[in-house]
Amino acid sequence: MRTHTLSSHNIRVMFWVRFFGTINFIAPVLTLFYLGRGLEASHILWLQLFWSGAVLIGEVPGGVVADRYGAKVSFLIGVVIKIISIVVLIFAHDPWMFFLFSALNGFSVTFFSGADEALIYESLKEDNQHHRMDVAMGKIQSAGFISMILAVIFGAYFAKDLKDEQFVLLIILGLIFHLFEFVLIFFVKSPQNTGFYKENPFKQVVSGVRAIRKAPTLLLLFINFTLVFIPADSVYEAFNQPIFTGAGLPVVMIGVLYASAAVLGFITSRSVGWFTEHFSRKTLMTLTGALAAIGLFLSAMMGESLWIIIGAFFVLRMGQAIRRPIYSQLKNDLIPSEIRATTLSLISVLDSAFDLIVFGLLSVVALKGLTGILIASSVIALIGTITPIQWGKNKKSSVHRTA
Repeated sequence: MRTHTLSSHNIRVMFWVRFFGTINFIAPVLTLFYLGRGLEASHILWLQLFWSGAVLIGEVPGGVVADRYGAKVSFLIGVVIKIISIVVLIFAHDPWMFFLFSALNGFSVTFFSGADEALIYESLKEDNQHHRMDVAMGKIQSAGFISMILAVIFGAYFAKDLKDEQFVLLIILGLIFHLFEFVLIFFVKSPQNTGFYKENPFKQVVSGVRAIRKAPTLLLLFINFTLVFIPADSVYEAFNQPIFTGAGLPVVMIGVLYASAAVLGFITSRSVGWFTEHFSRKTLMTLTGALAAIGLFLSAMMGESLWIIIGAFFVLRMGQAIRRPIYSQLKNDLIPSEIRATTLSLISVLDSAFDLIVFGLLSVVALKGLTGILIASSVIALIGTITPIQWGKNKKSSVHRTA
């Protein structure tokens, strides 16, 4: 990828925005923090529902803002809301305050969702490098793994006694890093063909819906990715800490495990180009989806075997590190430039709707404990994996050509 270009500049800036924006010192003990402040497993699932509900409400407005005013404005709004949500978390002791935190945090994400991909794809397109979207997103994604390495080791060690004041200090430390994220966003440069859509917002949304209807492959890609992502990432992330401790892993070692997985994720993200050069994107999506389903099932059935739990954890992390950039490449190849952020946000609306459905179903299964949740999650991931990512056997599409 060439240097001293618009795309290389924005990739560098977004790398550091991702680094400071995703650093979360309380991550390795977050579920334990929830439990320590009186939340139950059903409450934790409700946190996901409130998060997804807020995303469902905010996705379309977030995409409209990005297409009309540019990614920079959208990012700044998102960071401010995120900072407010973290302040709420510091003072949260009742379930409703945790639900408010989750809703605000989810709403903040909508101003990044779609806008970040649109910014990078249009920057690459301006430099005639849009075919390297998966490589670019892999590099940006790798920043999150670096921040995770630093945060989880320190966070797990610092909060090893699981005291409330330790949790609060970790949250405040993360808040400081988000202030750096806020400053970095001012260095983003807008591509020439973004931030100038001035049609009626309703027409803007309708155009996005029309773009999705004209490319049914987008829906197949979405189902394939989302039905694996929700159980293998969102659900598993919410419960892997009690899974680890239940298998006998000391709390302080959770940080070491997270950091090791982050190293693997970093290497994997930076190697997406190598993977797509040696294997088709369709094969990689299928293989990683199948491994996710197997990992979730083994975690459910062999929860007392620490090494199997650890192995499943690494498989799930590596698989998601491969799937995200490839999914980003395939879907952006099918979306028009002038409404890219809006269309991506509409797809995320569907994602939030699926979140609500899946977490709603899992909240019922939660009555049977973690085993029931993980088994149901493995089934959902399997359904996503077997969903084809192209429309028809012989229909030509961008996905077909790039797979």
